[in-house]
Amino acid sequence: MKEITLKIPDKKIEFFLKLVEELGFEVSQEVDIPDEYKAIVRERIQKSVQEPERLLDWEKVKDDFKLD
Repeated sequence: MKEITLKIPDKKIEFFLKLVEELGFEVSQEVDIPDEYKAIVRERIQKSVQEPERLLDWEKVKDDFKLD
């Protein structure tokens, strides 16, 4: 089986995925996350476990964001 990588414009991705599904092709949406990003997330998780008081309660801060 051949594997092809395509770059699809954001506006067309939903249409493209439906077309591919209709044609019966297998779709894989893999995201390659660099190791340095993974290390940053792991470090932040570790800090949050060690100092849970540094976290903010989402229910208290969500209205500070404009989520349109």
